[in-house]
Amino acid sequence: MRVSTFESRGGEKFIALAASRILRVAAWRGDNMTDDELTEVDATGLDCPMPLLHAKRALNAMQPGQRLRVLATDSGSVRDFRVFAQQSGHELLDSSESEGVYIYLLRKR
Repeated sequence: MRVSTFESRGGEKFIALAASRILRVAAWRGDNMTDDELTEVDATGLDCPMPLLHAKRALNAMQPGQRLRVLATDSGSVRDFRVFAQQSGHELLDSSESEGVYIYLLRKR
């Protein structure tokens, strides 16, 4: 498992624990972790249906209200994540694209 720490532009410190393609990112201030956890799935380079399958697997391991960020390069994932959110009840908070990488932010129901 890879562990890395970094500081955001706003000065907040983060710790990231990486196992496979799923990253657990937790913000902290000082020594105290907050409840503001974000799980990230890096599905770049994977074709349909793998980005969505990796996201489903991560969501199954999460608690209601927690957020999931998915990175994908498959252009078909745009429709996949929109329809998935509508059908599953998970909230699609954001969907964007930057330099060929599609970024989705979901909140588990």
